[in-house]
Amino acid sequence: MNWTQAADELSTVRDLIRYAVTAFSFHEAHFGHGYPGPVEEAGYLVLHSLGLPHDRRELWLDARLLPEERHTALALVRRRAEERIPAAYLTREAWLGPFRFYVDERVIIPRSFIADALQEGLEPWIEDFSAVTRAADICTGGGSLAVLLALRCPNAQVDAVDLSPDALAVARKNVGDYGLEDRVRLRTGDLLEGFDRQAYDLIISNPPYVDAKAMASLPAEYRREPELALASGQDGLDHVRRLIAQAPACLKPGGLLVVEVGHQRAALEAAFPDIPWVWLDLPGGDSYVFAVCREDLPGA
Repeated sequence: MNWTQAADELSTVRDLIRYAVTAFSFHEAHFGHGYPGPVEEAGYLVLHSLGLPHDRRELWLDARLLPEERHTALALVRRRAEERIPAAYLTREAWLGPFRFYVDERVIIPRSFIADALQEGLEPWIEDFSAVTRAADICTGGGSLAVLLALRCPNAQVDAVDLSPDALAVARKNVGDYGLEDRVRLRTGDLLEGFDRQAYDLIISNPPYVDAKAMASLPAEYRREPELALASGQDGLDHVRRLIAQAPACLKPGGLLVVEVGHQRAALEAAFPDIPWVWLDLPGGDSYVFAVCREDLPGA
């Protein structure tokens, strides 16, 4: 890739996005940290470097750029392509729908299907979200789901729990950015170990669920994320097993456990054949997030 020539000869936003897609292909970049493929991510990075809204890129595609703007945009694209750094770590932001969150290398980049579940997937179990008074986000990472949980349940006190102090430092910034310090409590903890009995109406979690085989073959972009937030033993279910064992004691009668398990649905159903699993039908698919009432969990 001739980055100097590109900075001299490319003239429009459209040109830069096209060149970025070529660079991503040349360097075999992988995607999935918020944008599904090279075109979407190239557009985001170029427009971010220009300080332009990325949700209306069609307005800017044929805008001609100053030399300094071309150099700035291409420098960002070059790092993404050559160093295989996820876009969110370069721009220090990630988006879940219309919600923006600060992110850096201390936390996994937020991309959970539970964000969709909170907006449209839990109504059969929770008819009135304003009636939820206590909720928890386990393995909160940078706190994005805890923030969305607090916004969805306006009367709830939310416990945002993580084992990593570094992750909780990032979560503290995001909670503060949304002005939720009075309703979201950050707690250092190992899943639900030692938590209050029958405290919660709702527990959500996007825990680590990558199995050992997949961890060994992760693309470079994913290896830049904290291993603590990804790996979960030989079959990817170490954390989920513990959550299932711990949750009945921490949920109120009728309380709900909502957990994302990635591609581990078949393994989970085989490990717990007696649980009446309900898999949420979400825009990203119907095999990634389960919802189970307290009374349907072992030991309830």
